[in-house]
Amino acid sequence: MPQKSHLSLKWSHIISWNYNFYQAKLQEGALSRHWEVDLSEIYDFIRWEHDVISGYGGQVAVGGTQQFLCSADSRRNCSETLPNFDTVCSGIAGKMSEADADMASQGSDPDDEGLSDSSYQDYSDEDINDYYNYGPDDMEQDDRGQIFDPEAFEYFLFNKEEACQFLDEKVTELTQTIQFSPQVSHTIGKVLLQAHQWVLSDVMERFREDSVQLMVDCRILPPPSRAKQVEPPPKQCPVCLQAQEEKDLLSLACNHKFCTDCWQRYFQVQVEDGVATGVECMWSDCRLITTEEFALSIVKNDPVILRRYQQFAFNDYIKGHYQLRWCPGPDCDVLFMAPQPLGRKVQCKKCKTCCCFRCLKDYHVPADCPTIESWLRKCADDSETANYISAHTKDCPKCNICIEKNGGCNHMQCFKCKHDFCWMCLGDWKTHGSEYYECSRYKENPNIANESAQAQAREALKKYLFYFERWENHQKSLKLEEQTFQRIQHRIKEKVMNNMGTWIDWQYLLDAANLLHKCRYTLEYTYPYAYYQDGGPRKKLFEYQQAQLEAEIENLSWKIERAEQTDRGDLENQMDITEKRRLTLLRDFSES
Repeated sequence: MPQKSHLSLKWSHIISWNYNFYQAKLQEGALSRHWEVDLSEIYDFIRWEHDVISGYGGQVAVGGTQQFLCSADSRRNCSETLPNFDTVCSGIAGKMSEADADMASQGSDPDDEGLSDSSYQDYSDEDINDYYNYGPDDMEQDDRGQIFDPEAFEYFLFNKEEACQFLDEKVTELTQTIQFSPQVSHTIGKVLLQAHQWVLSDVMERFREDSVQLMVDCRILPPPSRAKQVEPPPKQCPVCLQAQEEKDLLSLACNHKFCTDCWQRYFQVQVEDGVATGVECMWSDCRLITTEEFALSIVKNDPVILRRYQQFAFNDYIKGHYQLRWCPGPDCDVLFMAPQPLGRKVQCKKCKTCCCFRCLKDYHVPADCPTIESWLRKCADDSETANYISAHTKDCPKCNICIEKNGGCNHMQCFKCKHDFCWMCLGDWKTHGSEYYECSRYKENPNIANESAQAQAREALKKYLFYFERWENHQKSLKLEEQTFQRIQHRIKEKVMNNMGTWIDWQYLLDAANLLHKCRYTLEYTYPYAYYQDGGPRKKLFEYQQAQLEAEIENLSWKIERAEQTDRGDLENQMDITEKRRLTLLRDFSES
């Protein structure tokens, strides 16, 4: 029997803890490439629970000496199950010894060295769990000592007037910086910024390199070859062919002159089509665009066209600005402004709409914007398949009676035979707790590359259905759990009315329901992410963390739906565990 360890760690936590360390060493070239194979193999070992590993005698001692306790027989048994087991475990033990030596070199308490046998006997399974249920002080922090939040995002809400002021300040900053150039007016500054997504530094850099070429590329000046052509002043408008005096003919820098009436009718047609900042010269092969100053001088006498032009021009500026987005809420006039335009969650205080800042679709972390766009497009294309798998009923795997899912929890109990099973895989719930890694993980066909085109197509459809079914299931669970939230509110109201506590006393139930919604929402978008993710050790780590999060979410959902029988402390502890699982997944896999 090996000596009992100070803290007996689950192998799953050990591998996760060392994953980033080994990957960094691989990238540095400090380890040979066979380590990547070892990591891949050991992830197949990760789902073995602690009691199985303990049966082999495999334990890690964490203490002053960082000894790795594992008997020869146990190591032999593990090596037969997992190739390179000794190599990987020795690396882990070596890493822990290095950390211990590093701490000792910085000075340590003599009382912490050489733990006696009695010191091991004071730790129970609860102590082991507490080691991983770290508090806020143990979470990753930034340089200022603030707790790292993978969803933290700085943004501001603007109304239309504030957005106009924000745009004008950018234009003023540009014109003041290059005020030595008389050709750059306020309206030309808008054209230059609009052509560069309002990135001031890009405009300044190009202006210093070649100001004339910048004007040509932004379609303000004609190419030098055309600019040199000298044409006699026209006697009539080329559009209406009416004789005009020269003062009544207007042109851009290209010198293509048209009468005021034709310009007005032209702008009227363009504005009615929703075009404002991109109105081009009327000459057939001329691509110069009109400035805002020129356009306003044409439409100033038509209040309707003037108002619509200003509205469309403002919308064009907002759409072209890399830091500004319209709130996608219905009839909402609020704008989001973010210094860093990342795919993060923003919420409008006016209409309460939540969305991704970058693409304005539903918030979709950990999937990035291109991934979710491809996923939604694929779901729309496979609508018939989606209809096929959208049935709400399944048969009990024990008594075969038809069961309808009317709650968000995937832990189902047959009302007839009382059999507990998983809604997704129909597996026995008693053994399902240690098998979430299998339930949420898609198993690729290793020989698919050698199969026929038809077989590959069937395999691709099978893979898509696997992820889509789970994606859709969590969507339905979110809707069903909204009903649970309403029932909780109604129940709390009854208790308060019957003098069974105050709203503050029962607030923890609402907090639990809100947290469940947030965590399940994150879990929903892990499936598009996993569908497009390439295979390898990183995907296996993601699937493991995904399974851990799903297990905790279902535990939380089960306890919330049975809140009357659930101890408050137990529920709050489950809330804490679930949120930490969610943050860990986002920290490791959300867009940087």
